[in-house]
Amino acid sequence: MTEEDRRAPAAVVFDALGLDYEKAFASSGAHRASLQWLLDRLEPGSRVLDVGSGTGRPTAQTLTEAGHRVLGVDVSPVMVDLASRQVPAAEFRLADVRELSLPEGGFDAVCVYFSLLQMSRAEQTEVVGGLARALRPGGFAVLATVPLDVEAVDAVFMGQPVRVTSFGAGDFTTVVTSAGLTVLSEEHATFAPAHPDAVPEPHLFLHCRRDGD
Repeated sequence: MTEEDRRAPAAVVFDALGLDYEKAFASSGAHRASLQWLLDRLEPGSRVLDVGSGTGRPTAQTLTEAGHRVLGVDVSPVMVDLASRQVPAAEFRLADVRELSLPEGGFDAVCVYFSLLQMSRAEQTEVVGGLARALRPGGFAVLATVPLDVEAVDAVFMGQPVRVTSFGAGDFTTVVTSAGLTVLSEEHATFAPAHPDAVPEPHLFLHCRRDGD
């Protein structure tokens, strides 16, 4: 088995994309609006987990510039290196969230922007549950996905072969609420990444709070 065969599929894809991914999604107004939703609710100096932190921009950069403490995790070494250089105020860790041990109630907020799509449905469900437990009671979670009813579908994303699994909007909301999160608002958008091999895609943003006092 080669080193590439042992790596998470998402690591291979995002190592290849690098800064091209950031450039392609930089104009997403819905993503920035989602971050603003979170900023409006966080206490000063909040501890935030950014899952699938990519190049660190815009998520980790926006949060650190607002004075929050950010831990970003990503399976792509290229992305972790880029993020560490671009957003030195945050901490970035090379890790697969499926294997990461997270402290119960250790974060005030969790961001999950489009980082579940190369996991199976069972893995996505387990990860969302673990992230909900990592939030303090009353903490906030923002989750974004491409709300399509597809499972293990081979596709091409920005010129890279990918295998995509997702939920329709209603089923994804059920996954989130079953994990103990209350959906406070949801936003739907259609976004066309700025890349010649990209196509417009639906986006769903769920803005949530962990149940409890």
